[in-house]
Amino acid sequence: MKQFKQRSILPGFGLTMGFTLLYLGLIVLIPLSTVILKAAGSTWQEFLATVTAARVIASFRVSLLTSLAAALINVVFGFIVAWVLVRYTFPGKRLIDGLIDLPFALPTAVAGIALTSIYSQNGWIGRLFDPLGVKIAFTPLGIVIALVFIGLPFVVRTVQPVLQELQSDVEEAAVLMGAKRRLIFRKVLFPELLPALITGFALAFSRAIGEYGSVVFISGNMPMRTEIVPLLIMTKLEQFDYVGATAIALVMLLISFLLLLVINLLQWRTHRRLTAE
Repeated sequence: MKQFKQRSILPGFGLTMGFTLLYLGLIVLIPLSTVILKAAGSTWQEFLATVTAARVIASFRVSLLTSLAAALINVVFGFIVAWVLVRYTFPGKRLIDGLIDLPFALPTAVAGIALTSIYSQNGWIGRLFDPLGVKIAFTPLGIVIALVFIGLPFVVRTVQPVLQELQSDVEEAAVLMGAKRRLIFRKVLFPELLPALITGFALAFSRAIGEYGSVVFISGNMPMRTEIVPLLIMTKLEQFDYVGATAIALVMLLISFLLLLVINLLQWRTHRRLTAE
């Protein structure tokens, strides 16, 4: 009988797949399903009234716009930092490379307090911008800065390995053929880096949209202006409004899932187009 399914050469697929499904079930699917079940405790009218309230809509707008802005900034500057660390040799390179991972190890509350003290009106940097009429702390700009701080390592560590694997022979051949630097970057380097940049953007965006500790201090927590969705959820929980908190969390979960799905589809199409060429 002809076998339509070819077995893998490496053994252990059944056992590892079982552990994978068990992990996804216990750690991911079951907790997320409880959010859905808890939100289902309210009627459809109550659910809509909760998630469409003016304060909730404003918090969604603040979280999404600041997370998007921070992720875009991190893509640009994360690429520059990764490029410098890979392509150049200079004193203190290893120290800077190690400092990139500092936001991973630093408690988010500590980062929030430090950023607030620096960018407030009496802070080292905030006092320089205050005479110009630019207020950083307790504004959406401060939220963006905090999200840039915690999201930069995701882009750097995603792009850096790709840059290290790129061979310089192709660039040298393009230079010998008379190609300009902009053309080399656009035609040779950028297509190879685009999937990594999209992945870094997705990681930075997903981390930013759910960030709480580093943002809660510098945002000022002003409803309708600088209140983020995680803080609003915590406020609902402190008021023992568990149904309202899970309803907002469910909407945030759906929005995040759809955005990440679009990003992954874009990454898949980009990778497919590059491999076809």
